Amino acid sequence: MAIVTGAAHGIGRAICVELAREGARVWACDVRARELAATRAAVDAARPGAGATAAVDVRDARAVAEFVGRVDTAAAGRVDILVNTAGGVSGQVMRPVEEVSDEAWREIFAVNLDGAFHFTRSVAPLMKRAGRGAIVNISSGAGRSYSLTGIQAYASAKAGLIGFTRQTARELGRHGIRVNSVAPGFMRTNPATELQWEAMGAAGQARLMDSIALGRLGAPEDVARAVLFFVSDDAAYVTGQTISVDGGQWMLG
Repeated sequence: MAIVTGAAHGIGRAICVELAREGARVWACDVRARELAATRAAVDAARPGAGATAAVDVRDARAVAEFVGRVDTAAAGRVDILVNTAGGVSGQVMRPVEEVSDEAWREIFAVNLDGAFHFTRSVAPLMKRAGRGAIVNISSGAGRSYSLTGIQAYASAKAGLIGFTRQTARELGRHGIRVNSVAPGFMRTNPATELQWEAMGAAGQARLMDSIALGRLGAPEDVARAVLFFVSDDAAYVTGQTISVDGGQWMLG
């Protein structure tokens, strides 16, 4: 059984579909309840009957614990995979750091870092009981460098998620649980990233494309394949690591 957060569209949906194709039963959750119907349809098209959905706000620790409890019961105590995809900029735009409110800062941390903590905390006892498990956190290139959108909290939260990945990998490894991270580059995967793309303007878009060694933007499926590697037996001796899925943007600055 796999749990995928932030699964209503884009990267989260692609991860659900790829996991289902590889034989997993997938619980897709997101705060966007209506959009989850399309995710379930995509999962069922990949493997009929493999998908289930639930509206869950990752910021709500109690709701997360209750949801994981339901999945535990439905899966007869077997949760093998957790993918923490939920994140984003919560509709925010770049502001000078002196103009960023406490509320704006905390909102981005709540979605991008607290949510992963809430789910990992709830799933860890189940995986310990089974003696195995794989957790993958979806960070960002912003967490390894800086945010193209200039949002300080986003870069900070995603860097924190990479640190959380390393620390929990160290702690949970003795229980047979591996924890890794994927750091995507900029991708046009949802309405928020479309707005960011438009805000760059033609010149900014050209600069971004010139900075990518492979000469194209990534797709959700590119991230999903990296997740598949981390949860597979091919990565049985890999933990605490972060893979950048950015087309080689780091090579060119």
